[in-house]
Amino acid sequence: MAKQYQDKELLDNIILTIKELRKSNNVTLEVFYFDTGIHLARIEQGKTNITVSTLAKICEYFEISLVDFFVKIEILKKS
Repeated sequence: MAKQYQDKELLDNIILTIKELRKSNNVTLEVFYFDTGIHLARIEQGKTNITVSTLAKICEYFEISLVDFFVKIEILKKS
């Protein structure tokens, strides 16, 4: 099995953006899991390489488009 490529900086920025969305929406990890079945704690701890499908589901939950999500990441990278 081929080793999966990971861009540490990109993953860190994705994690920070997800945490910011979750906290700004006052959603706990437990509530998020109950609502979606996604173990966000593992993602936020950097223990898993998030898939695009999972990210899309997270964005859907927080009512943000993937485009707007990545705009937030670009802003984060510039700060």
